[in-house]
Amino acid sequence: MPSSFGLSSLFLALFLIHGVSSSSSTKTKTNVPTKIGQGYRLIAVEETPDGGLVGHLQVKKKNNIYGSDIPNLQLFVKHETEDRLRVHITDADRQRWEVPYNLLPREQPPVAKQTITRTRKNPNPITVSEYSGSELILSYVSDPFGFAVKRKSDGQVLFNTSSEESDPFGDLVFKDQYLEISTRLPKDASLYGLGENTQPHGIKLYPNDPYTLYTTDVSAINLNTDLYGSHPVYMDLRNVGGRAYAHGVLLLNSNGMDVFYRGKSLTYKVIGGIFDFYFFSGPSPLTVVDQYTSFIGRPAPMPYWSFGFHQCRWGYHNLSVVEDVVDSYKKAQIPLDVIWNDDDHMDGKKDFTLNPANYPRPKLLAFLDKIHSIGMKYIVIIDPGIAVNSSYGVYQRGIANDVFIKWDNEPYLAQVWPGAVNFPDFLNPKTVSWWVDEIRRFHELVPVDGLWIDMNEISNFCSGKCTIPKGKQCPTGTGPGWICCLDCKNITNTRWDDPPYKINASGSQVPIGFKTIATSAVHYNGVLEYDAHSLYGFSQSIATHKGLQGLQGTRPFILSRSTYVGSGKYAAHWTGDNQGTWENLRYSISTMLNFGIFGVPMVGSDICGFYPQPTEELCNRWIEVGAFYPFSRDHANYYSPRQELYQWDSVAQSARNALGMRYKLLPYLYTLNYEAHISGAPIARPLFFSFPTYTECYGLSTQFLLGSSLMVSPVLEQGKSEVKALFPPGSWYSLFDMTQTIVSKGGRYVTLDAPLHVVNVHLYQNTILPMQQGGLLSKEARKTPFSLVVTFPAGESEGKAEGKLFLDDDELPEIKIGSQSSYIEFYATVSNGKVKVWSEVQEGKFALDNGWIVEKVTVLGLGGSGVASAVEIDGNPVAAGISDVEVSSTEQIHVEGGGEDGGGTSVMVEVKGLSLLVGKSFTVSWNIGISN
Repeated sequence: MPSSFGLSSLFLALFLIHGVSSSSSTKTKTNVPTKIGQGYRLIAVEETPDGGLVGHLQVKKKNNIYGSDIPNLQLFVKHETEDRLRVHITDADRQRWEVPYNLLPREQPPVAKQTITRTRKNPNPITVSEYSGSELILSYVSDPFGFAVKRKSDGQVLFNTSSEESDPFGDLVFKDQYLEISTRLPKDASLYGLGENTQPHGIKLYPNDPYTLYTTDVSAINLNTDLYGSHPVYMDLRNVGGRAYAHGVLLLNSNGMDVFYRGKSLTYKVIGGIFDFYFFSGPSPLTVVDQYTSFIGRPAPMPYWSFGFHQCRWGYHNLSVVEDVVDSYKKAQIPLDVIWNDDDHMDGKKDFTLNPANYPRPKLLAFLDKIHSIGMKYIVIIDPGIAVNSSYGVYQRGIANDVFIKWDNEPYLAQVWPGAVNFPDFLNPKTVSWWVDEIRRFHELVPVDGLWIDMNEISNFCSGKCTIPKGKQCPTGTGPGWICCLDCKNITNTRWDDPPYKINASGSQVPIGFKTIATSAVHYNGVLEYDAHSLYGFSQSIATHKGLQGLQGTRPFILSRSTYVGSGKYAAHWTGDNQGTWENLRYSISTMLNFGIFGVPMVGSDICGFYPQPTEELCNRWIEVGAFYPFSRDHANYYSPRQELYQWDSVAQSARNALGMRYKLLPYLYTLNYEAHISGAPIARPLFFSFPTYTECYGLSTQFLLGSSLMVSPVLEQGKSEVKALFPPGSWYSLFDMTQTIVSKGGRYVTLDAPLHVVNVHLYQNTILPMQQGGLLSKEARKTPFSLVVTFPAGESEGKAEGKLFLDDDELPEIKIGSQSSYIEFYATVSNGKVKVWSEVQEGKFALDNGWIVEKVTVLGLGGSGVASAVEIDGNPVAAGISDVEVSSTEQIHVEGGGEDGGGTSVMVEVKGLSLLVGKSFTVSWNIGISN
């Protein structure tokens, strides 16, 4: 469903203007920094019983810029793990707002007042200026107070808050509604993260671009603007002497903030809360995400079917249209696993209801029985706004349980699609229980397979204090549904609605309560919306996950538009309201890659664009990219022409090709899902995750990896039939034509042919890729035999390769190795003229019970003549002419593509007709001929 900002920005072009102009206005702001005050003085520090440090800071000289300074601060520092350091700074005399510990579980710091009293009386305070852990060292200076974090193994300074006269930033500032802190950076540091926003310059942070974090219902077509999620975390990647070093920095704070990145420094300007920093030592990009998700929560395991293709549209007016869509995909022979409804299924756009005329329950249940019987799934949208309607049971039960956010002791009144609404307060335990019960009730009405939670930034078509108008219908039922029709007045009489520092909200410093909940509204236990605003989607995801998890013991699937630190533990994400343009196609890659860093690996954009109107050529190219998003869904706006993939014959052909490959890769994608859950490893990754020392790929945002070794190099420009792709050092093999090889000795760009229906996908050396035969449904594709693709460095006489495969009952809530799963590690070597491929199995019973076999092994990059002889399976010779096993060899072509590394030769050997049990360890070997 669209944002109210999004549609108005599309048709009125207001926010498109902001997206262009806000960048320049903010650059002016960042180029003329203002230094506020003289910072704080560290007057005492001592060790805590659990090995941390606690200190007392006093302001040096008060000023009233953005309010008065908080005079006494508590500093708490602790090495929480070998690779994670926490620096927590808060008011020493009064408790301040922090991200609730029940939402994001973590260690509680010492109680400020008691600790400071003890510190003041301590006759033997610590006088050393360093605090060392296994991997990280914190050092500090006392006057003015500043701290630095460095990595012990190489001495690199990762974060340094102390300023010098020449620095464009000042010392620590800590006021009630304005906090400021900065760090120096080396000029060659590459930074990634700080979202959610649409970054026109690609994934790498760009100096003097604005980075504002405040969850906002502004469509993703707006550039450099605070969008749906808030993720105050960044990764810093450096190349020092040819070696790569990465680390991560999280500021755990939910208040609105501007982050100014100037290339050699980074400054946080936050309008509330505390400084709660977490430093993750790395030193590789992958270990940073591992360490980060170990803290915030591992990504949720996704069901197998969710890696199939999804189709949605706002505007499927009745059930017969949905049925026709499903039938049309089947007729076009395009894979489809999940059909979605936007709010068309609802009665009056009210949550947890069915439209009795357009989606009559008996017919809908019959339809669901039909698609469920073949393995398809059905997902519907749920918005947080609950219609104010005395005859509406969901609302009645909400009022009875007192679940709504309040303003002036009454449920805060807003407007979204059904008209006047109240918003549930998910910080209230009673609200969570009520929400879980409503999900249960709805599931009894309609057995949906997942929920899509939208508009949860939170979106409001109105602003301020509103009442329901008397004597007129609101909404009218005609015209745009996002026009505010309540009687409203602005609320600016509180410091929460009109804070002294204005973050760059919506790219133009709009009031922070604009088109959302008034920031002086109150949550459970007196929590202000001002503080909790950016947590709304996160808290709703947690409650929704709890509701779905209680249904039939199955694995939940939730798609959320708004996200925060830790959302990936509960939900997937799509990148919101994009547009069918070539620019938006390019931007989708950067946003997807950022969310992998944020710990939300199940992510994708609306394929072909949400807003009108993609061209036929663009939709061809978009499905060639979108088929390789972790979350792959076509979704369109109510006002858009129909854009299902079968609407154009040419797009249908591209879809069959690209999605056909995706469905063959489902076991690989699902294994990446397992690895994401146990280690945080992103499913889709920037190339620097696998090639961190290759600086050429640090800013690359037009290609991406799935896992460590499968590279997608799509066409992203109109009218192009070739693509210039970067190939890091090594051997790469085309997945669509395995005879095509690219050998990149030092790394190079290669121009690849890419006619309309072709997307270039390459597999890197040293890899074993498990694949199946594909199909139109993941359930059917999953039953087909496996093949293994083994890649060695092209033409080399010695080589190794490995791969992994995870299989389980994907309906189970947990994803783990056990009696209802199997985990297989594959290995291969070529040495002394012999190829050997083998497996090692953990918990093989599940795979054996499902009868999975490996039917074919294809080995790429072999040297010599490629003639295979003396084939053995588990040490037993395979007799030629008697066994079903067939062996063939094909010469591979080394593509030059304008580079200097082409022209060599290697051989592909294919062994098929095998019946190797996936659930049992096996060995296949053969000798290869040596060229004369």
